[in-house]
Amino acid sequence: MNDTTTPLRLGTRRSKLAMAQSGQVAEAVQQLTGRPVELVEITTYGDVSREHLAQIGGTGVFVSALRDALLAGEIDFAVHSLKDLPTQQPDDLALAAIPARVDPRDVLVARDGLTFEELPDGARIGTGSPRRMAQLNAWARTLGRRIETVPIRGNIDTRLGYVAKGELDAVVLAAAGLTRIGRIDEATQFLEPDAVLPAPGQGALAIECAATNAPLAATLAELDDPYTRAAVTAERSLLAALEAGCSAPVGALADLLAVGQVVTEMRLRGIVGTTDGSTLVQLSTTGPVPASSEEAVAMGQLLAAEMLDKGAAGLMGERAL
Repeated sequence: MNDTTTPLRLGTRRSKLAMAQSGQVAEAVQQLTGRPVELVEITTYGDVSREHLAQIGGTGVFVSALRDALLAGEIDFAVHSLKDLPTQQPDDLALAAIPARVDPRDVLVARDGLTFEELPDGARIGTGSPRRMAQLNAWARTLGRRIETVPIRGNIDTRLGYVAKGELDAVVLAAAGLTRIGRIDEATQFLEPDAVLPAPGQGALAIECAATNAPLAATLAELDDPYTRAAVTAERSLLAALEAGCSAPVGALADLLAVGQVVTEMRLRGIVGTTDGSTLVQLSTTGPVPASSEEAVAMGQLLAAEMLDKGAAGLMGERAL
């Protein structure tokens, strides 16, 4: 890490969102190390496949090519959306840093500035996520209405275009993605976690390097946010214990609860549901802020066990073994 002239090679997907968030990390690493950082664009299977994520499995489809490039020495480190990472971390790769997450919530982008409650009966809402389908349909049921969830793929521009062209009444996206590309003002409603729990790890980034590159891993670790790491570790532990992939209808969010400026506890909420919203299992647990990754993992496993006892396994379709 003493060479200040040779650029560090940061592997990233080619999408506008991936380039934006990788560019932000590149700036932070450059300030940290004094070394230039160059972006190396890599195409993943998830980028080229036109199948819905639920069909291609979801798990790892956006990260495998980046990880292959890391292990081949073609890049020095990679930036992922944490929710895309498989829950099992390979021994030969180090999850060197999880920076402070941005808003983990989902947002609605609807025609005519409408909120979810204002959408007409039979409204067509685009999302490629079984998790969102389950919770949106359940929410509509509580309002005594029916919606049609329409599977969609594509980048943010493509998804927003469905609404702009009048093909859909609304789409649901991650607030973090819209924020990172500077388009959060287009959201017509932030979906509170009480209504729609986000995906495990949503809003957080993962910075990964080869486990053998200890000096780089130590440097990147300075970008780590311990509270974010504790929260997403608990969320991903829940997902892993449910034996569900990242395309399963599972939502999870760990909140840090504070008294004044002092963080005192962490609350972990989890939900599993059928995509038609007819059946949900939703539970939560609260405890001390985990002091280690082992404690965060245990918190997720405990809540998952309770959810499985309540019948969660039967709501997820084919489980990821």
